[in-house]
Amino acid sequence: MDVAIPYLGESLALLTAVVWAFAVILFKKSGETVHPIALNSFKNLLAVVLFIPTIWLFGETLLHPVPAHVYILLLLSGAIGIGIGDTLFFKCLNLLGAGLTAIVDCLYSPFIIGLSIIWLKESLTLLQIVGALVIISSIMIATGITGRERISRKNLVKGILYGILALAAMAVSIIMIKPLLEQSPLLWAIEIRLFGGVMALVLILIFHPVRRTIIASLFSHHSWIYTISGSFFGAYVAMFVWLAGMKYTQASIAAALNQTSTIFIFIFAAFFLKEPINLKRTIGIILAFIGSFLVLFG
Repeated sequence: MDVAIPYLGESLALLTAVVWAFAVILFKKSGETVHPIALNSFKNLLAVVLFIPTIWLFGETLLHPVPAHVYILLLLSGAIGIGIGDTLFFKCLNLLGAGLTAIVDCLYSPFIIGLSIIWLKESLTLLQIVGALVIISSIMIATGITGRERISRKNLVKGILYGILALAAMAVSIIMIKPLLEQSPLLWAIEIRLFGGVMALVLILIFHPVRRTIIASLFSHHSWIYTISGSFFGAYVAMFVWLAGMKYTQASIAAALNQTSTIFIFIFAAFFLKEPINLKRTIGIILAFIGSFLVLFG
């Protein structure tokens, strides 16, 4: 599927931000009753099932004639980014709420750009460095606790830590396969990554001491609508446009446009989840947004 449309990658990266922001709100509602491992397992299994007919519709095949190490890299990418990274992200989301998670999520751009420089030899300008520092400062401002906050200091620290680890895992997982994406069928690459994520989650569940409780949480009648719809938009639609954006433009540019999800999540969280909008969060979101665009246009 080779496409030559001006700004295709950039447009897909921006669309990813909107779709992912909407999915995050749905995941937050689902996560109120569904365990992060169960939610992540369901979303990936649903995506695996949905991408099989999608692959067929686009004339691609599930078995692509490439060396074994390509399959191994894609499976490993899925295990790290989807299996581990997304589970940690859901833990962060449950602890911090969608608004604060969106601001912590701005570390995604610096992680992607830093790894792009190291592994892909992409360049970094002074303005991009300033943008990354602005993003980090926005997190420090927005996550400062006041007496009116409903998040304890312990949960705040744990949530931020889970978020940092999640974003690091996601960044590593995508940069390690960026060269492969540029020369591989997109849908095939997505499906193999999803298989890797599912395999990692199966292993986690096998050895988890409370796996029965985790799986049982998935069948809560209070959240099945949010679980299914969040999984559809977050794992199927967002996955497709995210990797397509990465395929058709530079990783650093796609990452910065993906980062605009921060502003959409912030707005959606206030509107749908009634999360508070205070001065520090507002300043944080503005700084995060400015930092993301310095990273992009620097």
